[in-house]
Amino acid sequence: MRAIQDIPLKELIPQRPPFVMIDRLVSSDAVFSVTELEVRPDNLFVDNGRMTAAGLVENIAQTCAARIGYINLNSGEAVKIGVIGSISNLNIARTPKVGEHLVTTIKLLEEVFQVTLVEAMVKSDDEVLAQCNMKIALTDMDSKD
Repeated sequence: MRAIQDIPLKELIPQRPPFVMIDRLVSSDAVFSVTELEVRPDNLFVDNGRMTAAGLVENIAQTCAARIGYINLNSGEAVKIGVIGSISNLNIARTPKVGEHLVTTIKLLEEVFQVTLVEAMVKSDDEVLAQCNMKIALTDMDSKD
């Protein structure tokens, strides 16, 4: 099993700059996965010095993608492309400012066939910025297709 820090982000997720909304996968186990992101002024989802709500949602989705990519790579499989199936219980307390460091945690709630349901939380320091449940459906397409 390859250590997380030894895997370049581009091997874990299908997104490419400028659409990458995570800086690194920090940890991933059977239940929890954690990513980090520094909000930069050139981020596609930054408007008037703040990351938009859509940017926070995409950050959560890419955290899910990194989790799945890590599992695929360690299983010797190609990284698959996933799509957001649904978002529920979305609560955005506030949007982050440029320069803030985000830590996004997803907790696996259910995994059936090619569909994964997670509970997600985005924090800046100890402040919860966003929470939701997200359902991700995996396609049969490899990320390198």
